[in-house]
Amino acid sequence: MLSPKESKEALYKWFRKRYIADLEQLFRVLETNSRMSVFRRLKLIGYLTSFTDAGRYYTLGDIPSFDSRGLWFYKGIGFSKAGTLKATVVDIVHSSNAGMTPKELLHLLKIRIPNTLHNALRGLVQSSQLRRHRSEGLFLYTHADPDKGHMQIEARRVQRQRGIQLAGPLPIETTIAVLVETLKAGQVIVSPSEIAGRLAVRGLAVTVAQVNRIFSEYGIEAEKKTARSR
Repeated sequence: MLSPKESKEALYKWFRKRYIADLEQLFRVLETNSRMSVFRRLKLIGYLTSFTDAGRYYTLGDIPSFDSRGLWFYKGIGFSKAGTLKATVVDIVHSSNAGMTPKELLHLLKIRIPNTLHNALRGLVQSSQLRRHRSEGLFLYTHADPDKGHMQIEARRVQRQRGIQLAGPLPIETTIAVLVETLKAGQVIVSPSEIAGRLAVRGLAVTVAQVNRIFSEYGIEAEKKTARSR
């Protein structure tokens, strides 16, 4: 086992280069097979556990560049300001304007195994941290507070009446087109409206709202063309 000073230097070297690590990698970095020793060393420098992949991955607290929802993804592995998957789901649902469906949460949180999310949602409802409603044949999860939940249900109803698509997945072709056009713009600052306009010239119908959504999902700063997420 490396000394505390050596451990700190080894961990910083690893994470600055690779950003994330699983337990087996940390065993090798710290030259130990003790889980307790690994977490003692991580605790000294501050770390986060992934909310995806059953909490299998770790990163340092100052590495993620969180998006507006408090999420950061690296190679499909998600970290959240809220911490665990359950805490993240509660935070996302409570802060949403119109509640969230399981499909929307799966897409937003990039959960690869649906049962993982469904089990978390069931537990959150049973513990009264969220409320569940059936809306037009779909389950809708809302704020635990009945009054706030009612406002979310009403907002969902209004959005559906207006034909607004909420958080369903965008076609991959649309996402790729927006990201490529953002890079091609060749500017330090580029607005979503400009990207939508440039794509319209090419005959691609992409709305400003869709561009904003893609920017948010990929950690691109507001009106900047480069992503903060690594």
